[in-house]
Amino acid sequence: MRSSLIVGLTFLAALVLSVVPMPAPFDTARPMWLAMVVAYWVMALPHRVGLLTAWVAGLATDVLAGELFGQNALVLVLVAWLMLLLYQRIRRFPLWQQSLVMLPVLGIAQMVALWLSSLVGNRPPTLLYLLPAVISAVLWPWVFSVLRGVRRRFHVL
Repeated sequence: MRSSLIVGLTFLAALVLSVVPMPAPFDTARPMWLAMVVAYWVMALPHRVGLLTAWVAGLATDVLAGELFGQNALVLVLVAWLMLLLYQRIRRFPLWQQSLVMLPVLGIAQMVALWLSSLVGNRPPTLLYLLPAVISAVLWPWVFSVLRGVRRRFHVL
């Protein structure tokens, strides 16, 4: 029960970071906090955090951000699915190599989000739409280290 609470609190923190207001120039480069948290927990606890967790977190993001219902849920399920496919290999990599793997995973997620938003007529004008994936891949070692510290501190199994 306590472990589930800790995992839930990290998801809540990622949700808050995903919707907290930022200045306009920095908003286009907002890291994909929730996708990184989903990726970490799927990699660390694949038996407890999976597609359903990603789907629920995505729906919560859709509600909070006021976006097309199911858009972020689909993107986060894609991230969780890719991590479920790759987690046994990625776990063994050093953090800098994990960042290199996270770049295409998060880039694919951003491209799917771009495709979904263009279906409803919200097409961003440039490829700066991929910038959050790059920023998130750069931040991955830090996010991984913080979440691993939380997992070890609170004995999340």
